[in-house]
Amino acid sequence: MSSVAKMIETIETQMDAPTSNQADAETGVNPEHLRMVEALLFAASEPLDEKALSTSLPEGADVKGVIAELQALYEKRGVNLCLVAGKYQFRTAADLAFLLRKEKPEQKRLSKAAIETLAIIAYHQPVTRAEIEDIRGVALSKGTLDALIEVGWVKIRGRKRTPGRPVTYGTSEAFLIQFGLESVGHLPGLDELKAAGFLEAMPPSGFDVPNPSDALSADEDPYDPNEPDAQGDMLTGSVHLDQA
Repeated sequence: MSSVAKMIETIETQMDAPTSNQADAETGVNPEHLRMVEALLFAASEPLDEKALSTSLPEGADVKGVIAELQALYEKRGVNLCLVAGKYQFRTAADLAFLLRKEKPEQKRLSKAAIETLAIIAYHQPVTRAEIEDIRGVALSKGTLDALIEVGWVKIRGRKRTPGRPVTYGTSEAFLIQFGLESVGHLPGLDELKAAGFLEAMPPSGFDVPNPSDALSADEDPYDPNEPDAQGDMLTGSVHLDQA
């Protein structure tokens, strides 16, 4: 092939190659935007939502399309792009978790009461301290709620429109991230709990699993830390948090 023919072939090849501003013919996703979102998610220490990603991309970028393409690309890889708490994060593929598991003594364990309380809050939120005690059938010892708030899995979310205006508790974003849940609506249901052995194959008649919600309920107001409690004191310390 002559040098002129080679030059023509090179020019034609370069003209046919997609530029950084052109979308991929098969996926319709801009490959440069794909690289940018991949880099942002890889470097982030916390999950990122679509709004956070869009602020770093050129105006008009198809963030949803880019995320969908990345999820497909990483579906069979050692890491997957997962949706947790309404945000996106690269996580080790579930079937490879054993590679990263280390056997070491637990530095801190939640008590049985704390685990039961966490389960009640997760499934019955919004829930007050009195309602937690009523569901468990025993008084809630001092410090149990404080421990769950300290670990970051439980938060004060509002106040009940009842006498005394007791605070209501719910799970936090850190809880969703820890357990890999998209929202509280994705907590295990009745069939999943039975399959895992947490419930009897034939639960009592009328038994059902509650459907928790992140949204404020009809009888719940947003939490205001400056609103005094029934005794006229502000909820500013861990002692008051547990007395509500």
